[in-house]
Amino acid sequence: MDFNELGLDERLLKGIEAAGYVSCTPVQEQVIKASKSTAGSKGPDLYVQSQTGTGKTCAYLTAVIEEMLKQENKGKKCLILAPTRELAVQIEEEAKVLVGTSGLKVFSVYGGVGYEKQIANLKKGVDIVIGTPGRVIDLNESANLSLADTKFCVIDEADRMFDMGFYADLRQILKCLPAAEERQTMLFSATLNSYVKNLAWEYTRDPIEITIESENITVSEIQQELLHVSSDDKMKLLLGILKHETPESAIIFCNTKRTCEVVAKRLQLNDIKCDFLIGDLPQSKRLQILKSFKAGEIKTLIATDVAARGIDIDDLAMVINYDLPVEAENYVHRIGRTARAGKSGKAYTFCSEQNVYNLPAIERYIEMQIPATVAYSDQMEEDKSAGVYIKTENWHDDDENDNRDGYKKGKNGDFHNRRSERGRVGERKSYSKDGKKDFKKGDRKDFKKNQSKDERKRERKPYIDPAKLEGLSYEERMKLYKEVYSAPADKSAGNKNGNKKSFDKNKKNINGEYKKSVYKKGDYKKSTYKKADYKKNYKKSYNDNKKSPEKKMSLFQKIKSIFGK
Repeated sequence: MDFNELGLDERLLKGIEAAGYVSCTPVQEQVIKASKSTAGSKGPDLYVQSQTGTGKTCAYLTAVIEEMLKQENKGKKCLILAPTRELAVQIEEEAKVLVGTSGLKVFSVYGGVGYEKQIANLKKGVDIVIGTPGRVIDLNESANLSLADTKFCVIDEADRMFDMGFYADLRQILKCLPAAEERQTMLFSATLNSYVKNLAWEYTRDPIEITIESENITVSEIQQELLHVSSDDKMKLLLGILKHETPESAIIFCNTKRTCEVVAKRLQLNDIKCDFLIGDLPQSKRLQILKSFKAGEIKTLIATDVAARGIDIDDLAMVINYDLPVEAENYVHRIGRTARAGKSGKAYTFCSEQNVYNLPAIERYIEMQIPATVAYSDQMEEDKSAGVYIKTENWHDDDENDNRDGYKKGKNGDFHNRRSERGRVGERKSYSKDGKKDFKKGDRKDFKKNQSKDERKRERKPYIDPAKLEGLSYEERMKLYKEVYSAPADKSAGNKNGNKKSFDKNKKNINGEYKKSVYKKGDYKKSTYKKADYKKNYKKSYNDNKKSPEKKMSLFQKIKSIFGK
């Protein structure tokens, strides 16, 4: 169905035409039809489950703008909440095109930048406010953003909001809005979970549920290819794909921030212009990188899953999964960024021995087996960065999610670097019988001393014949990977007797006898030694030695014997 068949306002249709939209996607058609209000009453609340790349941003913007242009809603405001700053900016840009010459004012607020400019724009009057939860709360608490006259509320990517810890913030914002009976609320989520359901049940009234089964819709138009490659050859294969196919635009996904930076710097050493996008970068830097990527100044972007949530590019030619995602849903989110609006796209996925065990869950989730092949040497290019040490920042990959303003995140966050902790190398402190401190270092065996040159060589990973992988199902591939790549500890997993035997063996000493621990749990508690006693005894001993007449006499005799009388 075309947009001009939905009975929309002429001013809105001009904006839709300026944005280049003609036909509706399934989610756009259903949302626009279901959200229309009747005379004298607000439009129904909506709960929409739709994947990335289905056109949901245009869906709720069109629905809200259509309602705001009605005479009875004149002066009413709309609040759109987004999980990331990049997504807020994307929504603002699209909304400004759609409102066109209708007179509605759009502005976005988010953390990472100063308050002055945002407050000044809000005072001028804004009809549609797009923002991240943290900054919206700050502006509301400082009386710079009133939510009392908000009639429309949209929560975009609600599931990601909860993953990033915004559940309490959302509840706080919704409590500041008018009652549920007086406003129209729309929740959009890629996945259905209990948090989204609870929020919908608590802060909406009889919402209409719209579910778009978009996994197949998103994946069907994408040319997918799974490449089995060892970890050592992943960079060579990446260079080969980028240089042989020369995509107009490509996003390379990595699982960690550190890997993103390493991959970007290695590509730069191979004369490929690129940059990386992660959650810990300063806001100005992130916006600058996105602007350069959209303008075509940078054709290759390396990103993590969270940082890429705000990237919305219609003509993205290629997606490369440098790391196989840990969560199956992220695979759909990643490759769904290409082949949008009915266009075709290509997605390459590197599958190495390190993360091959994530593959079955992904194939079950998308309900298809990804076409697989083995990466050959003719697909690879020489890596000029091989052997070069890449220095990276001290990113904290254990917490990839952004929070309100990036507080306690990144290299300057409130985390301890365990490598620099005192006593990390096994230094232990003990006290001798006379009360003096005795520092001892942990045992360090010099393994290189007793090894030959051949033994020092790094053990190579076993090689799988490409003929063995071609045509195998994922169960057969998993079995083969298990046999070839699993460590000895993994092979004995589940064998209770084997594990117990190796454990008992480690407890025996040289004579084959079990070690008996001399230290008892209560010994430390029974110790009568106190730090104050040590200081007292040390000071007393020092003063006694200083005042000892024997020491003074012996010294005097020595001086006398040297210089004479």
